[in-house]
Amino acid sequence: MSTDDGKRTPSRRGLLRGTAAGAAVAAVGAGGSARAASGTGQNRAAAGSGKVRVAILLYDGFTALDAVGPYEMLCRVPDTRVTMVAREAGPVRTDTGELSLVAERAMRDVHRAEVLLVPGGGQRGTEAMMRDTEAHDWIRRIHRRSVWTTSVCTGSLIIGAAGLLRGLPATTYWASRPYLKDVGAVYTPGRFVETGKIITAAGVSAGMDMGLHLVSRLTDEKVARAMQLAVEYDPDPPYDTGSPEKADAATQALALKLLADAAR
Repeated sequence: MSTDDGKRTPSRRGLLRGTAAGAAVAAVGAGGSARAASGTGQNRAAAGSGKVRVAILLYDGFTALDAVGPYEMLCRVPDTRVTMVAREAGPVRTDTGELSLVAERAMRDVHRAEVLLVPGGGQRGTEAMMRDTEAHDWIRRIHRRSVWTTSVCTGSLIIGAAGLLRGLPATTYWASRPYLKDVGAVYTPGRFVETGKIITAAGVSAGMDMGLHLVSRLTDEKVARAMQLAVEYDPDPPYDTGSPEKADAATQALALKLLADAAR
């Protein structure tokens, strides 16, 4: 599949369908996160003395935890205002079609945010957003004046399609790693990858790690540690198959089948 400018976008079959090649990429970075290029120290001071505005972009087919995970980390940070934004204000369906979040504001009414966050989505939602030139224009406008521009999961493919990742290290959902090169990015392992003012998080739950990291960047480590306790974020999963490097091929195939079967 190609866009009008000749760039290849993932096929319907490929985006969220399992690939052994996608699982064979290098192991996750030490400590569960990676900073491909150290950030330049942007923080609350860079955003000015007023409230820090965080805009989370919703679209039909986004994945709920991609947006809600970082929201829970950021929404209680002092002097921070998190707003859900979409093409039009109102309810926006997730990838399963069984849950909606309400966008408070329309894109045309949001002209600036210190933090932009683009969640990933199911195949339908991600592919549509990778072709959505109006959304790309808005993302670029917000990015020009943002302090941080971030993505979760396949949200990196969306900001990449908007031209923000050319030549930059980035991460995404494990089965979509091969597609980063199609938007000019360089796949880099890690729960999140920071380069300059762009932070990309890996799949779904990695958005919570990135959100907690953003808390430290917007405030300090003391507040971030307290926020981790405030939301009791103390992962201790009953299974150890949370990355493709830890799961066999059958588990990978079943995981992607479960996602595909739940998509609406």
